[in-house]
Amino acid sequence: MPILIAVTLLWAFSFSLIGVYLAGQVDAWFSVLMRVTLATVVFLPFLKLRQIEAKIAFKLMVCGALQLGIMYGFYYQSFLYLSVPEVLLFTVMTPLYVTLINDMLDRRLNIGFAISAILAILGAVAIRYQGVDEGFIKGLLIVQGANICFASGQVGYKRIIAKERPDLPQRTVFGWFFLGALAVVIPCFLALGNPDKLPTTALQWSILTYLGIVASGLGYFAWNKGATMVDIGTLAIANNLLIPAGIVVNVIFWNRDADILRLAIGGGIILLALWVNDKFNQKHATAQTDA
Repeated sequence: MPILIAVTLLWAFSFSLIGVYLAGQVDAWFSVLMRVTLATVVFLPFLKLRQIEAKIAFKLMVCGALQLGIMYGFYYQSFLYLSVPEVLLFTVMTPLYVTLINDMLDRRLNIGFAISAILAILGAVAIRYQGVDEGFIKGLLIVQGANICFASGQVGYKRIIAKERPDLPQRTVFGWFFLGALAVVIPCFLALGNPDKLPTTALQWSILTYLGIVASGLGYFAWNKGATMVDIGTLAIANNLLIPAGIVVNVIFWNRDADILRLAIGGGIILLALWVNDKFNQKHATAQTDA
């Protein structure tokens, strides 16, 4: 969990950097392409081609294509219709997708995970709910597409590492994750990108470089590694900790209005969800021991 919290703090800045400095100014697909390319370059030196079977490499590439490539496509487009707080708010469904996807793969329903995820969603909704403009429906659907892709990728990665090759140092195989994302992003940029809307300032180039190397490269590796170290319920809850963190950063550094009372109440509910999840895990562990 400490790794997931650290990455949450790192990613909290990404929403505002994209919403304030890139959205509507720099082509979304170029931004995605640069981020994924830089992240791939970071991990290519660690990649050992003969270390894992081709089918496992392919599965990792699919995870990267979903969690990073396709997700970013939805994610960047959402800022054209929604404000930063609205994008943050509409990510509240991610933990539920995490639990549902995992349970569907296991052909079961874990009530404890479901309850903790729903509590986290309620906490996130309590933080900030406000009227939205006419782009609400389109923006909401786009963000849900991003949420489903993000949830699918991290659940898939967690399961692949746990079941296929838990013995491998993850840094030596994570390059496949980014190569999968790159395989999606390159054709999307060529087909949908606008080469006339490239970055025009040193600040925009600097932000994209930071987002690519640090937020995407190091951030996704740390997040997915952290995902393999916790249960699926804790992973679901961790997805919603980004919402209060992102809003706090947005308020402090970009002077956006926020209801501090709602922020405190929502954050408290999310902490309650973590506690509930922990209690269900303890109960489940005790039941298995007694059996």
